[in-house]
Amino acid sequence: MPIEIKELHIKINVDEKAAATTTATSVDEGKIMQAISESIEQVVNIDKRKKER
Repeated sequence: MPIEIKELHIKINVDEKAAATTTATSVDEGKIMQAISESIEQVVNIDKRKKER
């Protein structure tokens, strides 16, 4: 069964100094991917709880 996401809020802080170096960018990408996967997991858990009610 597909999951419908009605609202998604993403907050990003941009630091120009970190964007200038490539090593900092790759670390930030890892953190971003982890945050995205955690938020998707939370959305799935919320949907499961709604269906249980």
